This record gives sequence, C-alpha cells and structure tokens, in this order.
Amino acid sequence: MSNEYGQMAELLIKNGRIVTAVDDYQADILVENERIALIGRELSFPAGTVIDASGKLVIPGGIDPHTHFELPFGKEGIVSSDDFETGTRAAALGGTTTIIDFPTQEKGKSTLAALETWHRKAAGKCAIDYAFHMIITDMPEERLPEMRTLAEREGVTSFKLFMAYPGVLYLDDGALYRVMRQAGEIGGLAAIHAENGIVIDEIVKRALREGKKEPKWHALTRPAAMEAEAVQRAIAIAGVADAPLYIVHLSCAAALEPVVAARDRSRAVFGETCPQYLFLDNSRYDLPGFESAKYVMTPALREKSDREALWRGLRSGDLQTVGTDHCPFFYQGQKTLGKADFTCIPNGAPGVENRMSLIYTGGVAEGRISLNKFVEITSTAAAKIFGLFPQKGAIAVGSDADLVIFNPNHKEIIRVNNPRTHHMNVDYNPYEGIQVQGMAETVISRGKVIVREGKYIGRKGDGKYLKRECFSGL
Repeated sequence: MSNEYGQMAELLIKNGRIVTAVDDYQADILVENERIALIGRELSFPAGTVIDASGKLVIPGGIDPHTHFELPFGKEGIVSSDDFETGTRAAALGGTTTIIDFPTQEKGKSTLAALETWHRKAAGKCAIDYAFHMIITDMPEERLPEMRTLAEREGVTSFKLFMAYPGVLYLDDGALYRVMRQAGEIGGLAAIHAENGIVIDEIVKRALREGKKEPKWHALTRPAAMEAEAVQRAIAIAGVADAPLYIVHLSCAAALEPVVAARDRSRAVFGETCPQYLFLDNSRYDLPGFESAKYVMTPALREKSDREALWRGLRSGDLQTVGTDHCPFFYQGQKTLGKADFTCIPNGAPGVENRMSLIYTGGVAEGRISLNKFVEITSTAAAKIFGLFPQKGAIAVGSDADLVIFNPNHKEIIRVNNPRTHHMNVDYNPYEGIQVQGMAETVISRGKVIVREGKYIGRKGDGKYLKRECFSGL
C-alpha cells in the first residue's frame, strides 16, 4: 500500500502509547518529509524505517528552554565546557530535541552582533534543533529598534534581563522598564533573572571582609528573600510596562508566592524551575573540602521544603516549564580556580541530559504529576510560551516529527561513568547516585532517528535554527 504521494514514507512507528499534554491513546504514526503525516490504528504504509513501540510511551521531543553552551565566564578565558556539538548530543540522548540558548550582548555593543557570534558558535554543530533568546546588558532608547529587528527578522522574540551581577549583566529598574515596554509593544517576552544583585553584592563584600571564602558562602550570601523581592519587583515593573513576564530558574517557595498572586489576578506571568531545585537542596553545601563547589549555581540550592513547594507549583500550573540552566564547568581546572575565594568559582552546573528522566522519576513515578503534565512541563508549555507551537511540542498531523519513544520502566543510576546517563562534557554530575526510572530509548528529530536503543547515531549539524513567532500566550 503506497501513500498519497506514491512514495515510501520515512518512518512508521507502530503500537505506541501516544501521550501529549492533553491526550493518551494507542496509535501508529507515519512520518513523511520531516513531519507527522498520519496518525491512526493499524497503519500499513511502506516505510524506510519501522519501529515497534509496544509497551512504550511515544511523546513529543523535549524542549529545554534554558541552556548555556560555550558561555564565557569572567575574565580568565573560562568557557562552559559543553559546546553546541557536545551539549546538543547529550540533550538528544536524554530525549530533548530542541534547546533555546542565550546569546549575550556585550555592554555598549549591538545585540545583533551578539546574535551573529552565537550563530557562528552553533552553525553546523547541533545534533538537534535550536533557537535563541537574547541577553540584553544595556539598551539605551536609541537602540531599542534592535529588538524589533531581532523579533521580526531573526525570530528572536524573548529577551533575558538580569537583576543580578552589577557591573556585568545587571540592568537597573529604568532599563528593565524600557526593555519590557519595548518587548510588550513588539509582541516579545521579557525573561528575568530575579535576584536583588545590589543587596547581594553588599552581603558578599561583608563576607569576604570577614574571611568567609568557602564555597558554602556562595549560597549564604544569596538569600531566598532577595530572589523573592526581585520577583515581586519584576512583576510590578512588567505590569506598568504592559509586558508578559517569564521568571527563569525559580528556586524557592518565597519566590513562587508573588507569581501565584500575580496569576490569580490574571497577569501574564510565567515561571520556570529546574531539576536542581526539585531534587537537590542546600545540604550539598556542607560537603567536605571543596566538593560543594560542584553546586555553586545561581540561584543557589534552597531548603528541602522548597522542593515540594515547586512540585506543587508545577502540578497547579503556577509554574509552567522545567529548564535546566545547563551551564557546566569542569570541577578540576575550572571550579577549582575558586579554591581561595568562592566568588571566583565558575557559576553553573550540568543537567541537559538528565532532565527528562529526572522529571519523569520525581513527577510521574513518584505520583506528583500525571503523564500529561509531564509532557506539558517538559515540552508543550515551552513550545507555546516561546512561539514554537504546534511545530514543536505536539504530536499532530503537520507538526515536526520530533518524537521520543520512552521506556517508563527502565531504571538507571546516574553516574559519570554510566554510558546510559552521562555524555555531557564535564567531569561530574550533580545527580550522581540518584536512581531514575524512565529513559529515552529512541529519539527522532524531524523524522530522523538520532538515538537508537540509547545510543547516538545522528550527525553533527543535523539540527537547524528555528525562527520563533511572537508571544501569543499559553
């Protein structure tokens, strides 16, 4: 039996349990020309590849809306250890088929130049599809038209703004308002790193004066109250600017409270959390010696009680997405540069490969969320918020054939030396020793099988750049 074009289809997936953010049913999927061509029972079209997904879940490919590949840190020439080749390959092995990374504007220079720099970093390297946000570090009135150019010509429709790191990435409240106002006018989305960097810098200075330089002081000088205050202030400024707001890497109950209050008032405020805040806590800063430097990230890890508050936020819909903030640095040779001063420890941790299995484990397997919610928070919500839906984040006729055949029963212990759990280019894993249930066995990117039986079979450069649509709500 031939298809309507009289040609053999690329791929036929048989007997899978298809789970989306809203559906759960048994069916087959036919893929042609990189897209889903047909969904139905007992399809018998000829195909170049036929996969039997009996007993497995077939879900939309994961979307990680928050990665930092090949990101410069500080003035010592340090760069995050995963580039777009190694990082996207690891993402694919974990079941993620789209990432959104962050070009970073140099102060006083064009955001368009920053975008071009990141295009050069990514071009021809990515294993999966990719898109970009734009980190804005300054934006005087006369350069505001750049934002419209980014959105309309380049498909960069979200803009990350920092309330932390004075002198490096920080924007004052006036600049926040100016950029948010412009984002709202052009149909863009403001994404906020919410911490009161001015106060935190003062706390850090005092700690250093008192000789408190161990890694644990990274966390102790960045209190949860300063995240909560910044979230509240960002929501207030966005309201005046009439702009939708996305809070990145929200880490604690105190910061979630103003998000919930704003959403109860029907405000366009959205929240992202990360696996590290759902699985780890600040007891990691009590590890002996310098080991706790592995957990120097921003925001810092919080109290154990905050973890359940974040899971409740995901379950209730007050938090919409789980990104990784994947920003790895080698423990030896990079993190260890800060042995004498915690402020010199490169700030970030890996996770892009383990996100899907971790969230399935802590969410579905442990009874906190449904299968549909799992798909929503790992794929569909990010696609909708960031202008990729229904091209991505869906299993529907006409959508890109980004699919994961997911074994819900497969168990592995995350270890750096376990080839089923660690391909990220970094010498440690923050989730070392955690047993996960649920693994991506086959990963399909635009109809091409790039992971088979847990092994990468794709090629560098398989991924393509995605121009995103303007923000249209969730």
